[in-house]
Amino acid sequence: MAFPVATSMTTPALFPVGSTANAFSANGFIPEIWSGKMVEKFYDSTVLAAISNTDYEGEIKAYGDKVKIRTKPTITIRDYRADGLLTVERPEGGVIDLLIDKGKYWNTILDVMRIQSDLNALSMWADDAAEQMKIVIDTDVLLGLLGDAHADNKGTTAGRISNDINAGITTAPLAVVSRSPGVGEVEVLDAILRAGLILDEQNIPETGRWIVLPTWMSSLIKMSELRQAYLSGDSVSMLRNGRIGMVDRFTIYSSNLLPAGVAGGLAAGETAVYAGHSHGLTFASQMTNMEVLRSESTFGTLQRGLQVYGYKTVDSKAIAELIVTKG
Repeated sequence: MAFPVATSMTTPALFPVGSTANAFSANGFIPEIWSGKMVEKFYDSTVLAAISNTDYEGEIKAYGDKVKIRTKPTITIRDYRADGLLTVERPEGGVIDLLIDKGKYWNTILDVMRIQSDLNALSMWADDAAEQMKIVIDTDVLLGLLGDAHADNKGTTAGRISNDINAGITTAPLAVVSRSPGVGEVEVLDAILRAGLILDEQNIPETGRWIVLPTWMSSLIKMSELRQAYLSGDSVSMLRNGRIGMVDRFTIYSSNLLPAGVAGGLAAGETAVYAGHSHGLTFASQMTNMEVLRSESTFGTLQRGLQVYGYKTVDSKAIAELIVTKG
C-alpha cells in the first residue's frame, strides 16, 4: 500500500506539481523490496510408487532399452491310472518385454538473474521439475492402465467364478453415493467390496492390496457408515483425523490423476478406479541425464533433465477396474 501524498500546500513541495508518489517510485527513488520467501506450491498426490513394483528395473541407461521378464510356466495336473503311460510335459514359461520407450524432459535457462537474484533459482527449479515429473508420469501410467485389467476383472459381468459382479462400464458406470443408495445407485462401501471380491476370485493375496480412488469418492467414505471408529477399526473416527486407512484389506489411496471424463477416454462425469496388488504392475524408470551447462546462444546457464521410463501390466489378473460416477 502506497503512502498518501501530501497536498500542494506542503512547503516545500515534496513532489513536482502534478506528480505523485507512484511516479516518484517509478523514477527509481524508492526501491522495491522482494521477499526472500516464496509462496508455497502444492502438488497433486502421486501413487505410482505405492501400487507398482520395480522388481525388473535392472540397469536402465538409455531411452529405448528393454527389460525381458520371464514368467513361470503352468504345470498340467493329470489323472493317474494304474499301469497307464505317463504323459511327459516340457514346461516353458513365456517372456514379457518391458520397453523403456517413454521419456520426459525439462530445459530451463537462467541468464543475468543468476548474478542479480537473491534466490537459488536453479535449485528451486530442479525441485519443482522433480515434482512436475512425478505428476506427469503418474498421469500417463494411470491413463495407460485403463482397460489393462483381465476380462474377468472388469465390466458388468466381472468375477472369474461368479461372472455377475457389476464393476461398471463407460456409458453405464456405477453411480456411487455415501449411504442409503437409491435406484441405480451403489454405496461406496459396496463398490469397494466388489473390487475385493473380484480379486478374491482370482486368488490374489490379501496382503499388499491397494485401491486408488478419486478424491470425491474418498470423501464419500468419510460420510458413510465407516466414519464410525468402531467400524473402521481405528481408535479415532476418520472424521476427526482425516485418515482413511484400510477398508476390506485395501490400503486406500486418493488421487486427482485418475482417468476421468472425455479427456481420460471415458464419458463425461466418469472416472476409472483401480484396485489390485503391486505384483500386477511393474514400473522401471531412470533419470538418465541431469546437467547444468553454459548456453551457446546467450549469456546464461542451462539446467535440463531427462527421465526415461516404461511400465507393463505383467499380471492382468491382479488388477481390477471399476468405472464410477457421482451418484
